[in-house]
Amino acid sequence: MEPQMDMQQLFAAAQQMQEQLMNAQQALADAEVTGTAGGGLVKATVNGQGELLDLSIQPAAVDTEDAEETARTIADLVLAAVRDAYRAAEDLQQQQMGPFAAAMQGGGMPGMPGGGLDLPGGLDLSGLGIGGPAPHHQDPDDEDKPET
Repeated sequence: MEPQMDMQQLFAAAQQMQEQLMNAQQALADAEVTGTAGGGLVKATVNGQGELLDLSIQPAAVDTEDAEETARTIADLVLAAVRDAYRAAEDLQQQQMGPFAAAMQGGGMPGMPGGGLDLPGGLDLSGLGIGGPAPHHQDPDDEDKPET
């Protein structure tokens, strides 16, 4: 049995985790990922927090003979490229923030001796948007269906 961590160690560990979390959040803000569509005709660049930074459309995407069809096609390609970029940003967020979510769910704080700070399994952090099960939302159109 490991000795209990004293309060000073607990506060130091919490401060260290807070610094690591802030560094990870800054890294996400500084990171850029690109999504593409139409074989590269449209490119969308977002940062790691999902903010759209740039959108480019190659001239080859424009058909001067059919402006209406071109407008619909470009709109579809823009949506696809932005969605692709958002998926890449979400993957990056999971990479950067995953260790913190694991720590809050009882996996231990990164860098802590003895495997980290194990939080009690019954600790509900869902009110903070971290840890715990995701809240269940029932679709109002499915009122006659039982909740799962």
